[in-house]
Amino acid sequence: MNTAPPSTLPAQTAATHLEIEPSILYFGTPVVLLSTENQDGSFNLAPVSSAWALGRTVVIGLGREGHTAYNLGSRPDLVINLPSPAQWPAVERLAPLTGRDPVPPSKPEGCRFEPDKFAAAGLTCEPSHLVRPPRVAGCPIQLEARAERVRPDVSGDFLIVETVVRKVHADSRIVVPGTDHIDPAAWSPLIYNFRHYFGLGPELGHSYRTRTPRTFQGPGAEPALAGTAPDRDRVAWPKPAAAES
Repeated sequence: MNTAPPSTLPAQTAATHLEIEPSILYFGTPVVLLSTENQDGSFNLAPVSSAWALGRTVVIGLGREGHTAYNLGSRPDLVINLPSPAQWPAVERLAPLTGRDPVPPSKPEGCRFEPDKFAAAGLTCEPSHLVRPPRVAGCPIQLEARAERVRPDVSGDFLIVETVVRKVHADSRIVVPGTDHIDPAAWSPLIYNFRHYFGLGPELGHSYRTRTPRTFQGPGAEPALAGTAPDRDRVAWPKPAAAES
């Protein structure tokens, strides 16, 4: 039994829950940009809000009639690019575009065919090392991968794609010097939170399994990498060339 006086109980204990039927359940998921190869040897680029990692496997959810799904059916190589929060306008410019012509009827109203999505989004490509689809220049993390299993989800409306990551590229500014570890204070994914874009907030703590322990220089001090100055500069990502989508 909780015997604490009412005035000391957390405010959220008094919250009332409602039964609702939201149209989507994107409760804070990372955005990825998938580059795949088209049938004519050109390349497609698509934003995806359903992706998660399990070891070296990245699982992706796709619409069945999208051009990315079409490409992966016969050309399984791809690059999973993770944009920074500052790149959200470029991501949003991609949102109403499709590489399918004619536009599939399942696409939302206002979606249009675009053969050169890199240019339309104001993004540029750079060569990959192990796969044909290019990486998205400017994305801090780029994963060269191969789709090893593609299957329908239980609803039949989507595809679940299991990819195996073959090579990881990381911006040097987010890597702990001399290691293979991403600095979690220097890197923030772009988060898709119920169709709104966010970055991460301040660090709250870390898992006991972390391999990048941090040193705090007294109460209220900013966290710093072990062995580095506590007042080191934070990463300032350049804004995309265009500002609207």
